[in-house]
Amino acid sequence: MYAYIQGRLVFKCPAYVVIDAGGVGYQINISLNTYSLLAEGENCKLHTWLHVKEDGHTLYGFMEESERRLFLHLISVSGIGPNTGRMILSSATPEEIQTALVSGDVALIKRIKGIGPKTAQRMILELQDKLKKDGIEALTAAPQFNTAKDEALSALVMLGFAKNVAEKALDQVYKMNASGGTLSVEYLIKAALKNL
Repeated sequence: MYAYIQGRLVFKCPAYVVIDAGGVGYQINISLNTYSLLAEGENCKLHTWLHVKEDGHTLYGFMEESERRLFLHLISVSGIGPNTGRMILSSATPEEIQTALVSGDVALIKRIKGIGPKTAQRMILELQDKLKKDGIEALTAAPQFNTAKDEALSALVMLGFAKNVAEKALDQVYKMNASGGTLSVEYLIKAALKNL
């Protein structure tokens, strides 16, 4: 719902910050990693994720988009909620966590408060291939849509199609149009929808 919140940093503690954005003070839970990157009293921009549950809405904020993406990977693992995800990101840098998950370093992951051996193994099992596929560069770099194909794929996924199905449909469009000309995002989406 909220991609980011940008404004003046009014209050900062290791657990959360308050950002004044347009006269509204947003209380945003943060990791120690984000806390260490924020300077007091400055204008800042936090990439956010909103957790909605019956008894309230909680905002989580991250100084870097890569940390937010890693957080989303972590909470996709069964048994890891937002608070545990934030604890994991407070225990080590995002790069260290990702490297540990990709290399299968159970010992490092077990050292994180609240993570036992079974949870550590589940995290590695569920995230190792995803993070290998993404690569450290992809996770630590900001998301970019360099090509019309990337933008079309993103649009198809947002329309509800599975990513692998949408990729196959776009590949078929490129095979049919082997003339080498540039294809617009609109054309790619329309042609891919015919193949889905």
